[in-house]
Amino acid sequence: MTTITARPISATAFAPFGDLLTPRAAPDRMINAGRCERHHALATVQRGEGEAIISLFRSQPVSLPYVCTLLERHPLGSQAFMPLRLSGPWLSVVAPDHDGRPGAPLAFLVPADMGVNLRAGVWHGVLTPLDHPADFLVIDRDGPGLNLQEVAIPPVTITA
Repeated sequence: MTTITARPISATAFAPFGDLLTPRAAPDRMINAGRCERHHALATVQRGEGEAIISLFRSQPVSLPYVCTLLERHPLGSQAFMPLRLSGPWLSVVAPDHDGRPGAPLAFLVPADMGVNLRAGVWHGVLTPLDHPADFLVIDRDGPGLNLQEVAIPPVTITA
């Protein structure tokens, strides 16, 4: 069994897979009579011929070490996850694509106040809050065509 260590997430390390959903160092502009910072267009919704939809997902927690045995991807649209009322970090597992199959997984520890936007076609693990159930606001694509591929992978143990 392969073991990998979850690393802190950064925009550079995560760039091959998508975008981080977190405020920039400085807002793009102030709105609402100067009371609100706008951090504009942090990510793009890829939706092909479908519609962009907003959903809530409620996920059961895991603890580290965690054994990952399933990856999925959405070839027709991006998928964004933003935790709601989460008290600690969560885990984002991603993998590069190798000829239509997932390559070696990487694991990132994502702060409770940060989300991620996975590009269309990026292999990723299921939602994985750590130690407590969590709700996530999810923005993805709904529409015609096969937009979910799941693949069982050899077990990968993820540690802190």
